[in-house]
Amino acid sequence: MSAPAPTPPKKSRPLLRILRWALLACIVLAVAAAAAGAFVYYTVSSKLPEVQSLRDIEMQEPMYVYARDGKLMALFGEMRRYPIKIEDVPERLKQAFLATEDARFYEHGGIDYKGVARAVWLLAKTRGQERVPGGSTITQQVARQFYLSTEYSFTRKFAEMLLARKMEQELSKDEIFELYLNKSFFGNRSYGVAAAAEFYYGKELAALDLDEMASLAAIPKFPSSGNPLSNPERARERRDDYVLARMHELGFISEAEFHQARATPMHAKPHERPVEAYAPYVAEMVRLEMEARFGGDVLSRGYHVTTTIDPVMQAAADRAVRSGLAAYDHRNGWTGAEQTFELAADEDAATASARLRAIPAQGGLLPALVLGTGTGTAEVVLADGTTVTLDAASSRWTGKSPAALVKRGDLVRVARIEKPAKAPAAEGAAPSVSWQLDQLPRGQATLVSLEPDNGAVRALIGGFSFAGNKFNRATQARRQPGSSFKPFIYAAAFERGFNPASIVLDAPVVFRMRRGQEWRPQNSDGRFAGPMRLREALVRSRNLVSVRLLDAIGVDYARRYISHFGFEESELPPNLSISLGTPSLTPLSVARGYAVFANGGFRIDPWFIDEVRDRNGELVYKANPAIACRGCAPSATGVQVARPNVVDGFDLGPARTVTGTDGAEGAAAAEPVELPEDAVLAPRAIDERVAYQLVSMMRDVVQRGTGAAAKVLGREDVGGKTGSTNDHRDAWFSGFGGNLVTSVWVGRDDNRSLGYREYGGRAALPIWIDFMRVALEGVPVASNEPPPGMVKVAVTAGGQLLPTSSEGGIVEYVKAEDLERMEAVNTFEFDDLPAEEAFDIF
Repeated sequence: MSAPAPTPPKKSRPLLRILRWALLACIVLAVAAAAAGAFVYYTVSSKLPEVQSLRDIEMQEPMYVYARDGKLMALFGEMRRYPIKIEDVPERLKQAFLATEDARFYEHGGIDYKGVARAVWLLAKTRGQERVPGGSTITQQVARQFYLSTEYSFTRKFAEMLLARKMEQELSKDEIFELYLNKSFFGNRSYGVAAAAEFYYGKELAALDLDEMASLAAIPKFPSSGNPLSNPERARERRDDYVLARMHELGFISEAEFHQARATPMHAKPHERPVEAYAPYVAEMVRLEMEARFGGDVLSRGYHVTTTIDPVMQAAADRAVRSGLAAYDHRNGWTGAEQTFELAADEDAATASARLRAIPAQGGLLPALVLGTGTGTAEVVLADGTTVTLDAASSRWTGKSPAALVKRGDLVRVARIEKPAKAPAAEGAAPSVSWQLDQLPRGQATLVSLEPDNGAVRALIGGFSFAGNKFNRATQARRQPGSSFKPFIYAAAFERGFNPASIVLDAPVVFRMRRGQEWRPQNSDGRFAGPMRLREALVRSRNLVSVRLLDAIGVDYARRYISHFGFEESELPPNLSISLGTPSLTPLSVARGYAVFANGGFRIDPWFIDEVRDRNGELVYKANPAIACRGCAPSATGVQVARPNVVDGFDLGPARTVTGTDGAEGAAAAEPVELPEDAVLAPRAIDERVAYQLVSMMRDVVQRGTGAAAKVLGREDVGGKTGSTNDHRDAWFSGFGGNLVTSVWVGRDDNRSLGYREYGGRAALPIWIDFMRVALEGVPVASNEPPPGMVKVAVTAGGQLLPTSSEGGIVEYVKAEDLERMEAVNTFEFDDLPAEEAFDIF
C-alpha cells in the first residue's frame, strides 16, 4: 500500500489559488479577445466590397472630342488619365515602382507583417494623430485607393489588411499592379502613370529615360507637395537618394546607370495634350450635347466623340473671322489701352510681366504691358517676360507712332507677325518676326458652314475668342438678318404665283397703323427705281419691293410658309416688317434656311456629332441624319418613288417619279439614287422649282449685285444675299457654293452701330469669301438645272412675255402653271405713277 501524497505547506496554498485564478482569467481574457476579434473581423469583413468588381472597374477617364479626320479637338474632365495594360509598361518602370513602394510585391501574400507591426506600433504611440511610414504594400494601397478612406485608425488599417488578402486570393499580381499604376495620383490632375508621363515629360511610357522613370516613381508619396513642378529640389532628392538608390541596391540598375541617372538635371515641365483642331465653341456644344444624352458624369467615362467638323475648313473659318474683324476694327481707328496699371518707378520687366498671368491671349492677340516709350517707339513686356520694342511700322494702321498712343503701365495687345525668309536659296531659314500694336476688336462675328444635303456642320465660329467670351453667338445670339431674309419672302411670293419676271413697284409707300402711326419704309440709298422685275429687285436689294410683295401675298400666309424653312412661326413678327428682316434669328438657323434653297427644297437639321465610342472602342451612338434627295426614297424594293407634293396645305410641286421626263422643255428628271435601307429622308419644305428660281437669282446677286465682291472666287455656282439692319447694327452674308452653305454675321454684343457704311457687303462678305476660297478648293462646281415642271420663257426688261418664236429677250424659267398667268396679264403702263401710295393696315 502506497504512502499518501504529501500535503502542501499551508504557505503555498494561497499562491496556487492565485495561479489558478490567473490562468482562468487568462483563458477568459483569451476567449473574450478571440470573441472580440471574431466580432471585429465579422463586422469589418462583412462591410468589405466584392473584390471581383475590380476586374470590371471603370476608371475615371476624360472625354475626348475629335474632328472628322480624328484630330483631337478637346479633352473634358477634371482628371488626366489614360489607362494602360500592364504588358505595355516597360520593365524598368515597373522596377522603379517596386523598389520605391514594395520590393517584395511578387513574393508576399498582400501583407508585409514586419512593416505592419512597425506601423501599428507607431500608430499606437502617436494615438492616430500623425501619419506613420511603412506597412502598406502595393496591394494595400490599391485597396485603400479604391474602397477605403484615408483616415488613420486601427479599424481602417485592419480593413485594409483584410481587403488586401481578399484581393490577393482573387486577383493576379499583374492585375493588382496594373490597378495601382492606373489609379495612383501624380499631382497636377494627373491620375495614372501614363497621364503623368505625358504631363511632366510629354512622352509615352516606352520613351521614358531612367531618370524620368525614377522621378515618376517618387511622386505618389507626395503628389502635391513633392512633384517635379511644385518642389523640384525635393523631387530630385527623392529620385536620387531613395528611388535610384533602392533600384541600385536591389540590382535593378548597374552602378553606371545609377550615377548617370543621378547626374541628369531635373527637367520636367507641363505638357498639355496638344489640340490638333482648334474649335472651342464646337467642343463646348459637344460637351453640352453629351451631358444631355448620357448624363452628368459623361466627362469621366472615357467617351470618344467624333464630330462632323472639317479641320481645314475650321482653321480657314477661324482665320477669316479674325482677319475680317481686324480689318473692320482698323477701319474704325485706335480705341486706347484696355486698362492701365500703376507701375512702381523701379518695377522691372519680370515683376511687371507677373501682372499679365491672369489675362488670356485672345484671337492671337497677346496681352502686353508698356514699360516705357522712346522716340516714336514703345517697349512692352509679354506674360512670359519677353520684352518687345514696337517701332513706327507696328502701328502704321493707326496713323500714329506707338509713343503717341501709349504710356507706361498701359495694357495693350500685340500680334506676332511671321514672314517667310526673303532668300529662297536659304532652305530652312527661319522666318522674319515682327510685332504689331493691336487691340481687341469692338465687333464680333460668327461663321456657320454646313452641307445642305444632310446638315453636317463643317465649320463653326461662335465669336472672336472663346477665351475672352464663351457666349456662342452662332447658336445663342438672336439678331435681325436684315435683307438676307428677303429670299424667304420671295420664295413665299413665288409659291403664290409670282416669278422672277414679275413686275413690282419700287416707289414710296406709307402704311397707316391702327393707332394712327405711320410707317414709311425706305430703300437704303433713299432712291426709287419705279417698276422693276423681281430678279432685279433682289439683285439690288430694294426694300420697298419686298414690302409691297409681302403686302400682296399676306403676312399670315408668308409666316406659315416661311416656317417650313425650319423657323418657328412665333419667331416671325406678325407684320410687314418681316419683309425687311426684323425677325430675331440665330446664324445657325439662317444657314439652315439657306440650305433649303441649295438642296432643292428640303428641310434638314444641323448636326455635329457623328459617332460616340466608349473607352473600349465599342460604338454606342452613330448619327443617321435625314438627307435631302430629290425624288428618291429608300430602295429596299428596288423602286424609286415620288416624294409627297402637299405639305401643310401647300402644293409644293407636281407629284412625279424620278424616272424619265415629264415633257417640260429643258427640264430633265433627276437620276435615280441608291440609298441604304436605313436612310432617313428629309421632309420637303418648298417646291424644288421655287428653290431653283431663288438659287438662280442669288447667283445673280453675286454676279452683278450687292454680293459682287464674291466674283473673285471665280465660280458660277456661288450665290447668296447680303443683309444689313437699321443703323448698321448687323451685317450679314449668307450663301452657297459647291457643297456648302455658309452664313456670316458681324455685329456688336451691345447692339451698337458697327459704324458708317458697314454694310453686309463690306463687313461680312469678305469673311465669307476668305473662308469659301479655302473650303471650295478642289470642289466641283454645282449645277442648277431646272427641275421638271418648269418652262423656259423670254421676257422684256419690263417683264412682258415675248412670243415663243421671237429671238432675244431675257431668259427665265417659270413654273408651268405660272405661264398661263403671264399670258393673261395685260400690259400695264407706268407713265402716271402716284408720288406715294398709302395703305391702311388693320
